[in-house]
Amino acid sequence: MPLPKFNPPNLGITPTASEVIATHLREAIISGHFDEDEPIRQDDVAKLFNVSKIPVREALKRLEAEGLVLFQRNKGAVVTRISEPELAQMFEVRVLLEVQAIRLAVPNMTAATFAAAERICSAFLGEEDVGRWSELNWQLHACLYEPAQRPFMVNLIRSIHDKLERYLRMQMSLSEGKQRADQEHREIIAACRAGDADHAAALIAEHINGVCQTLYAHLPKQNLTK
Repeated sequence: MPLPKFNPPNLGITPTASEVIATHLREAIISGHFDEDEPIRQDDVAKLFNVSKIPVREALKRLEAEGLVLFQRNKGAVVTRISEPELAQMFEVRVLLEVQAIRLAVPNMTAATFAAAERICSAFLGEEDVGRWSELNWQLHACLYEPAQRPFMVNLIRSIHDKLERYLRMQMSLSEGKQRADQEHREIIAACRAGDADHAAALIAEHINGVCQTLYAHLPKQNLTK
């Protein structure tokens, strides 16, 4: 007998329990609901989502791979703390990778690249949700780097961005960071549109270093010294 006609859900794309939990915990960490070094208790999370501890542990392992949590003996999973030397190295690597990415990308950029970049800039400037600022910021950077045709490099940049996202959100909330980011993004786009890869690379380096300096100026010292 043939099956009746209906629209079943595609279970192949339905997120697993561990993916759902990881998504919510990631957002909680990035948005500052968990403090650095704060334990994430598996029993509490399991009760919150009405699941066993197995998907919770899988979710925490996923977040450990992303650098957001760390498993410690006798404490379980705790939110990672990024020290001043680690933060400096992350931004240093960002500059190295993103300068190279923009240099490779500029010769391959098209009218479609600039149209997409302008759309993202407009969405960024009009967005009031702080949680979306970092996401749109990444979308713009990715839009400018993808023409480099270096997916491995872009994935490395994305992994660093993910580890820094909670700090990037903070930075864009401080010292008119959103408006400053928008202005700098548009200057970078203008240099790319002019085909000036050297100027675009210099602006990228200045942009990233400026973010780092703003963070150092505003983060509590105890967040950077341990």
